[in-house]
Amino acid sequence: MRKLVAGKLHGIRVTEANLNYHGSITLDPDHCEAAGILPMEFVEIWNKNSGSRLSTYVILGERGSRCCILNGAAARTCQPGDQVIICNSVYLDERRITDLKPTVLTFDDDNHIRNRLTYSVELDERAKYTFSILDEEDRRQPIPLPVAGT
Repeated sequence: MRKLVAGKLHGIRVTEANLNYHGSITLDPDHCEAAGILPMEFVEIWNKNSGSRLSTYVILGERGSRCCILNGAAARTCQPGDQVIICNSVYLDERRITDLKPTVLTFDDDNHIRNRLTYSVELDERAKYTFSILDEEDRRQPIPLPVAGT
């Protein structure tokens, strides 16, 4: 079994940091459902502003609020306005990697969903893995991947 990306909220902005709450991250249920993140699920959070990384569990906030609130000790790692990446994962037998199609949401500055992307791993004609990022609007159209040295 391998630990693999199951879904991601990429570039969502922190709306509040609440040191006095019991802990966790509070997220808009609409965002969680769209990315396949469950309430009480453990997620990893990577702060694009500070580089800090942490793990906590998800609680649901108000639907439609576009909230991203770090609670308890996690509140010390992020400030309102910071861009974070929130990622859940799944353990999967590597032979099933081509079945996994994680949803990745990207966000504008007000936490509206900008893009709905899908990660896709396939096997080529030589039985070697290929990786692509597909725009949900047109799943057949891959998004160009970064190239080393550019």
